[in-house]
Amino acid sequence: MMQISTLPAPATRQPRPATLARWLWAVALLVIIVVGVGGITRLTESGLSITEWRPVSGVIPPLTEGGWVEEFEKYKRIPEYQAINLGMTLEGFKAIFFWEWLHRILGRLVGMALLVPLIWYAWRRAIPAGYGWRLFALAALVGLQGAIGWWMVASGLEYRTDVSHFRLATHLLTALFLLAGLVWTARDLNGLARDPASPPARLTRPAVAVITILFVQLLLGAWVAGLNAGYVSSTWPLMNDHFVPEGIDWAGGAWFALTNDPFLIHFLHRWWSWIAALALLLLARTLSRRGAVREAGLLVAVVAVQILLGIWTVVSGVSMWVAVLHQVVGAILVAVAAASLHRLGRDDA
Repeated sequence: MMQISTLPAPATRQPRPATLARWLWAVALLVIIVVGVGGITRLTESGLSITEWRPVSGVIPPLTEGGWVEEFEKYKRIPEYQAINLGMTLEGFKAIFFWEWLHRILGRLVGMALLVPLIWYAWRRAIPAGYGWRLFALAALVGLQGAIGWWMVASGLEYRTDVSHFRLATHLLTALFLLAGLVWTARDLNGLARDPASPPARLTRPAVAVITILFVQLLLGAWVAGLNAGYVSSTWPLMNDHFVPEGIDWAGGAWFALTNDPFLIHFLHRWWSWIAALALLLLARTLSRRGAVREAGLLVAVVAVQILLGIWTVVSGVSMWVAVLHQVVGAILVAVAAASLHRLGRDDA
């Protein structure tokens, strides 16, 4: 009689922190790629081209001419088409559809790249004690990010010609928080692989200060993107021949201007970057004094490149590929900052 073989459940726990760390580094790279494609999607005004959220069936794009026409007809019903893209050809629609479709596919890929190996590692009992909840939280965050993405898109389907910059900021910052969590956890697992008694790194008070300063800069950058505020000035260091730009609308009050006015938000993003840079450079100096010269040097290099790209984005009139590179390096900066802060927390653990 033919015997059906089955895979026996592992009898003993076999933690594999080094393998898990490599897996998380790979997922972190995927997140950076998704952030880059998200930048292209925004700059090509492609984000509203898919007007429905279909997590499963939406994986397959239209395969026939009739399918494309049907999708295009759905797009024609939203304000963006009627106010901005009226008269767009089907070929033009296919071009913007591609970027939004690719962005969504890559988002799903990140979810699968986290969830499927996580289930496998959990079944194989390869997850070290105390890390299971953290890994499942990261996987859940990807699912939340998908819901936030649709919540963002939905804001531009009925009354607006674009998405809410508040929702766009939530979408981007959640992705960057996920990236930082992946890097931090990977670094913890790397430490565990070297020393089984190694404790997780602590979040120190200086780290909280750096995170707060960097968060403000990232939030302002997301608002600049969502409000197209990069286009209000193409000169640097002055904005249209003024340090404080003309054109700020204070009519709705200071808070409304602070959160909605493109001139003011561009101005704040431009100059808060130097405060963020100073905080990161002080972090690099601290790391260097503690012997982490390589990490300090990498942090300084990424900060310098990001500042130069920010200036180049402005003076180029927001050239698409320069702006995308600015966003990608911004994500890399988050990853490097997370790794640097982890080193600080590991030393103080």
